[in-house]
Amino acid sequence: MRSHTSLALGNCQPKQSLPLVYRFHFMAFFSSFNRQTFNISREYEQLEPPNCRFIEGIETGAEDIDILPNGLAFMSSGLKYPGAPYFAPDEHGKMLLLDVNEEEPKPVVLGISSGFDIDSFNPHGISVYIDDKDDSVYVFVVNHPKVSTTVELFKFQEEEKSLLHLKTIEHELLQSVNDIAAVGPESFYATNDHYFLNSLGRVAELYLNLPLENVVYYSPTEVKEVATGFNFANGIIMSHDKKYVYVASLFDNSISVFEKHANWSLSQVKDLQIDKLVDNLCIDPTTGDVWMACHIDGWQLFNYNPKNPPGSEVLRLQNILSENPVLTQVYVNNGSKLQASSVACVHDGRLVVGSVFHKAIYCDLE
Repeated sequence: MRSHTSLALGNCQPKQSLPLVYRFHFMAFFSSFNRQTFNISREYEQLEPPNCRFIEGIETGAEDIDILPNGLAFMSSGLKYPGAPYFAPDEHGKMLLLDVNEEEPKPVVLGISSGFDIDSFNPHGISVYIDDKDDSVYVFVVNHPKVSTTVELFKFQEEEKSLLHLKTIEHELLQSVNDIAAVGPESFYATNDHYFLNSLGRVAELYLNLPLENVVYYSPTEVKEVATGFNFANGIIMSHDKKYVYVASLFDNSISVFEKHANWSLSQVKDLQIDKLVDNLCIDPTTGDVWMACHIDGWQLFNYNPKNPPGSEVLRLQNILSENPVLTQVYVNNGSKLQASSVACVHDGRLVVGSVFHKAIYCDLE
């Protein structure tokens, strides 16, 4: 059992991917389960930084984002996730590249080398690793082709604006991967967001509030579970000094802090009760602040209604390792502008916010 520290907050018609019978189970689940866990019908006031604008050309989501030190941002787009809507059922997923330094950034679709099965590409969480030896950029992408889970390893070719596919990683411990945090050219930590593989089992584990999900360390020579006890383990990120690992647990409404050891094992430092449905995490490389996108209402997210769409929320967590971390609300929208925010990253005074299946925006913070 993990202990929790609570934080007070400061101010600062698509196709459904589950059969009707499973949507019914979801509806029964949400109507009878702990309303606080899913933030059902939570009241909130809208909040927006200056000059928030849509990123032109993103219409099927930017579920995860990772930004290089030079301002080039990688984005996964077109995710088809069980229980969530998607607006382009006949299109495969894609990887996008965005130069955050531009006044009006526009995404470029990254080409992928021949031999990769692009037709079944369904990208989810991503992570980028820069090799200190030669500055090569490796891009790790969680992929769900044909309802399975793989991790695809690419090498970024900047001049060609393309990805060279190096290998497909599969392992029995990587059964339902949501997000990854790269720690080497071929190694990473991964979160599993479900224990069961079949749809009915997945609904059951949520209905019973079973903390069965985990974090796995993967390398070509060793694969092992390093943390467990999560209820829908979601975003994962390394601290800016690479000494700690932060994990978001969606239905625990929390972020867990782990110390990383030389053998890649993790030891828990603390849990922070955010009381939000936290999705992906990003690190401010300058300050070490944790930026997170949250889902305002779990019912709206899994039971999509275009007349009452799921909203978006962005939080900034400062001094996460201290005894008194500070949580600040930066962006809140009821879904009228941005639906189902999933990731929020910052670079040089600019905030970029992506979503599971909708649009993406950028805002000036300074």
